[in-house]
Amino acid sequence: MEKKDIIEVKNLSKKFGNFTAVDNISFEVKEWEIFAFLGPNGAGKTTTIKILITLLKLTSGIVAMSILFTSMFNGIEVILDRQFGFLKETLVAPVSGIQIMIGRTLGGATVAFLQGILVLLISILIGFRITNFIDIPLALVFMFLIALVFTVLGTAVASFLKDMNAFPLIINFIIMPLFFLSGALFPLEGLPKALDIVIKINPLSYGIDGVRGALTTSSFGLWLDFIVMMGVLAIVGMFGSYMFSKIEV
Repeated sequence: MEKKDIIEVKNLSKKFGNFTAVDNISFEVKEWEIFAFLGPNGAGKTTTIKILITLLKLTSGIVAMSILFTSMFNGIEVILDRQFGFLKETLVAPVSGIQIMIGRTLGGATVAFLQGILVLLISILIGFRITNFIDIPLALVFMFLIALVFTVLGTAVASFLKDMNAFPLIINFIIMPLFFLSGALFPLEGLPKALDIVIKINPLSYGIDGVRGALTTSSFGLWLDFIVMMGVLAIVGMFGSYMFSKIEV
């Protein structure tokens, strides 16, 4: 009886900045086989094993996950404020609805951003290796852009809902596909074409790639990541402002 493959690796690569630790390797391990990595120090043995057991390529995705969930669920405060009458008092203030929207967005995004920084610090403490320390401010920029985009989106969704129980259902329906189809938990190289197209359409993919690119290496290019995130922020911002201006209390 033919033995089945229990591990299959195709065209695996890993870079730390400009240094290529693993360069386009492929291999298969069948059941009951004993398989060993042999080579000099620095050949990429440990890096390959860490990738296989998912100890690498995760930090930027986990940071983005904490920011994404906190940002989106921040919108539930709009529903709570409406139910308790606080929103009505806010809307009669001598400021425009857009200014109120901007204030809520910056407040919610800041909370999500700080939570992302906390997760990043914990990741560093437990062994995550940053290869480009001078680019940490750039990573923070992308983290804040992710927080802004999805805080606005969460607020926009909450603007047309009155039932607090409906909000988590709709938000999870949006969040889960965005997160799991963003490359947060797996490399973007060597994917099936259909999945590759979906990931490239997903705006969160560019935010995560921006954080990952600033800390280690980028798949799309940092300039493309930044341009896409700014474009998405502008579109979502206009949509969120419109929805908030139509809110009924």
